[in-house]
Amino acid sequence: MRSGGFSKARLGRMRDVMAGHVEGGAMPGLVTLVSRRDEVHVETLGRIAADGGGPMERDTIFRIASMTKPVAAAAAMILVEECRLRLDEPVDPLLPELADRRVLRRLEGPVDDTVPASRPITLRDLLTFRLGFGIIMAPPDTYPIQKAMREKGLRMGPPRPQTEPAPDAWIRRFGTLPLMHQPGERWMYDTGSDVLGALIARASGLPFETFLRERLFEPLGMKDTGFSVPAGKLARFATSYWTSPESGAMEVYDRAEGGSGAARSRFRPPPAGWCRPSTTTWPLAGCCSTAAATAGSASCRACRSRT
Repeated sequence: MRSGGFSKARLGRMRDVMAGHVEGGAMPGLVTLVSRRDEVHVETLGRIAADGGGPMERDTIFRIASMTKPVAAAAAMILVEECRLRLDEPVDPLLPELADRRVLRRLEGPVDDTVPASRPITLRDLLTFRLGFGIIMAPPDTYPIQKAMREKGLRMGPPRPQTEPAPDAWIRRFGTLPLMHQPGERWMYDTGSDVLGALIARASGLPFETFLRERLFEPLGMKDTGFSVPAGKLARFATSYWTSPESGAMEVYDRAEGGSGAARSRFRPPPAGWCRPSTTTWPLAGCCSTAAATAGSASCRACRSRT
């Protein structure tokens, strides 16, 4: 017996809105999934690429980018449950690169104009994005700290797994920069998950990708979730697009055959590269997965059982 309580009329309106995005050219195709209790509603529209390719399917694989963040949070909570991490204890013992933090006196000030951090960074700070560091919603190099990040190769924005530094190298570079705000003082997006990935690897004694695979993906049957897509699954891998800041038009960000389409954009160096294994297998790189898997293991099982 289905007990989700979905409204057929409202599901119809949702389909009309989603179809409008595809028909209007905002995207070549999409998959929608709504899950409640034991009922799962899935619809597929359009194709996996604007220039052709197969139709969108329930098992089409996407780059899930920042949806990797809640996956990292779930992994951290496994370690909390096992008492290998504590929410309110400093991360310094496992991440000594982050001990004795300095904090910018002013965000717009020089990177050497700092004060001591009022307290250490904790796991709770990482999970809530309140460690005192994150994306600044301003053009590149608007602030000196942005320039310092760029000079150290600490890029923020859409992931590119083939160009990002490995976790230990990244955390060493990050540890040389001051925080933008005092720990716990302000919410700032993004960086907390990247630090969390390095913490999970050191707390578990396993590479971040291995921990996710063994403790989350395999137990939950998330067989299409990982940091790269093997050759045998590339036919199900959708092309990724982004909006060009030059023209406002939709352009290729990463193709299933290895990112060759990204060369068309003057703003992004090719390739992004989820089609081959990368050493950057942690939140900064971003996972690939299906709509069903990201909606939860129950939805994943339900979708696989239906035709």
